[in-house]
Amino acid sequence: MTAKHPPISPKLPALLHGGDYNPDQWLDRPDILAEDIRLMKLAGVNAVSVGIFAWSALEPEEGVFTFDWMDELLDRLAANGIFAWLATPSGARPAWMSEQYPEVLRVGANRVRNLHGMRHNHCYTSPVYRAKVQAMNTRLAERYANHPAVLGWHISNEFGGECHCDLCQDAFRTWLKGQYGSLEALNKAWWTSFWSHAYTSWSQVESPAPHGENMVHGQNLDWRRFVTAQTVDFYLHEAKFLKAANPELPCTANFMDWFYDLDYRVFAEAVDVISWDAYPTWHAAEDEKNVATWFAFNHDLFRSLKQKPFLLMESTPSLTNWQPISKLKKPGMHRLSSLQAVAHGSDSVMYFQWRKSRGSSEKFHGAVVDHAGHEHTRVFRDVAELGETLAALPELAGTMPRVETAILCDWDNRWAVNDAQGPRNGGLHYEQTVLQQYEALWQLGIPTDIVGSNDDLSGYKLLILPMAYLLRQETGAALDRFVQEGGTLVATYWTGIVDEHDLCHLGGFPGPLRETLGIWAEEIDGLYDHERNRLIVAASAEAASDSGGNGGNGGRDNGNSAAAANALAGEYEIRELCERIHLEGAEALGVYGDDFYAGMPALTVNRRGEGQAYYLAARVSDPAFYLAFYGKLIREAGIRPVLDTVLPEGVTAQLRSDGEHDFVFVLNFSGREAEVRLDDADYRDAETGEALSGKLELARYGARVLKRTARG
Repeated sequence: MTAKHPPISPKLPALLHGGDYNPDQWLDRPDILAEDIRLMKLAGVNAVSVGIFAWSALEPEEGVFTFDWMDELLDRLAANGIFAWLATPSGARPAWMSEQYPEVLRVGANRVRNLHGMRHNHCYTSPVYRAKVQAMNTRLAERYANHPAVLGWHISNEFGGECHCDLCQDAFRTWLKGQYGSLEALNKAWWTSFWSHAYTSWSQVESPAPHGENMVHGQNLDWRRFVTAQTVDFYLHEAKFLKAANPELPCTANFMDWFYDLDYRVFAEAVDVISWDAYPTWHAAEDEKNVATWFAFNHDLFRSLKQKPFLLMESTPSLTNWQPISKLKKPGMHRLSSLQAVAHGSDSVMYFQWRKSRGSSEKFHGAVVDHAGHEHTRVFRDVAELGETLAALPELAGTMPRVETAILCDWDNRWAVNDAQGPRNGGLHYEQTVLQQYEALWQLGIPTDIVGSNDDLSGYKLLILPMAYLLRQETGAALDRFVQEGGTLVATYWTGIVDEHDLCHLGGFPGPLRETLGIWAEEIDGLYDHERNRLIVAASAEAASDSGGNGGNGGRDNGNSAAAANALAGEYEIRELCERIHLEGAEALGVYGDDFYAGMPALTVNRRGEGQAYYLAARVSDPAFYLAFYGKLIREAGIRPVLDTVLPEGVTAQLRSDGEHDFVFVLNFSGREAEVRLDDADYRDAETGEALSGKLELARYGARVLKRTARG
């Protein structure tokens, strides 16, 4: 049965609704601050984030602290039953600090120090900046750690960026010494004998630079790992002084969607609760499916990082001001997109921002309260109506989905793939490969975790390994155990190519998974954008194997592989990547249709132990293939979709459960009205209690939350 987690804060055992509140911008307007409380109550707001960029308001001069306005704000919130995530202001420094202590300013990869400006323009290594953060956080904690309004700490804001100053160069070398111990080991791991780049002194080692070293792939990879380590170390430095005052208050740092520059799996270990900021580009196409699947993937990723509910810390109630097109949300989309986050595990819907700024770069960014300053707007009504919905669903807080399917994605693999220099420098499209697999599961209504190499895989029945170019030996061994113990593994092209140092596996690809998959990948063909090939799946496994020819059929025939081939029978378009593989125990289910490798295996299955391992050797561009392929695999694995029904294209079903009741979210991203036939369970509308059966009508951008007795 699915366990229910305790609330993120015992002060507010419900779904959080609110957003970023910046009263420091309105300290000369007490009438506006008083009005905000009235409007928050009308909108159903129960939590806000405060102080995120308020350093100048808290310390206008060095050593001069002004907390009176924050005292008054938190007292007013507490008196009105509204809670706060209290932020540390380190995301944006005051000008006096940059002027007096220029070492706090970052140095770019070009080795030029930045001027004061923007935000996050600070060096994480700087002793001065760390000391200033310590002084600020210590005072905040001593003053507010036990305030009744404070739910927890919002540390800084959207961590990112890197610094290449002398302090960071020394820190990088120290980190490398801890990783490798000796220059000899480092030179071997980085393969510096190439181009005669061997290091003979630690002082010679620097971060990658556009006008210096940037072609040593192991060095590039380790620099990215170091940047994550140094950022997390800075976060922990901030949190230490907050926890000292009240260790019970949770700390978080708001993440961004599958952010490239930081390994959030490492960062997740440091935070108490995952939070992130989602800004979809809705209405970019008539069908919202592509945007919906990307953000569903991210919601699942952030839920999976700690296997707990997360917080949607920022979203827009209307539009942004920084995307190429600042598009309004059409009627219904605010509720739909917000409930999408809740469906995938969020215990909050929070916004940037509560009230629009009057000036500067985000004065036209969406907000609950517009410049008009009142509640008589379409956006405010949308927010207030969602507040009523969230208030009617307190049982959801702490619940989780039942998940038996996972996709494995590692940050260092992503970095290494994009630094590989081959086989398609015009775009390897790792992210596209991942999303192709995920989208089929989303469309089928299959809850999915997004896991890493070090995660426990034992609870899954189906595990998907898209383009795992960087694959450690120990990861390969864990995946082999997963298969032998009865799991179904699906791996794609360009898997098992290099180890953790970006050194190629010797002895044949896919390296650690060669025996598991029962194939040898001899070479890979990068197609030009105009080129196409075909995956041909015959009507039976035997037929596909016979036509494959090359390598023979060394595997064991069985009814399951024949059934899989029959379900997939047909031709599917291939683009961009075609791997030439040979069978070494696997069976061919599909073959190439064209080019000099026509007839060679392109889709295989290998029975191993109690499980089976599939290999897809080419990038199939046809979504119908993935629907048919994963539809068959989930049935074979005994994985039950959220609804036992066929969902219309663009409609998905997601689930959260407390072990006694399932909450089924039916979400319509098709861009048109849709109809879903319910299965034979007894359903009620989770908000109204209305009994439901037969057909469920969904409006355009419609969303319904259903309740049923939990399934085993």
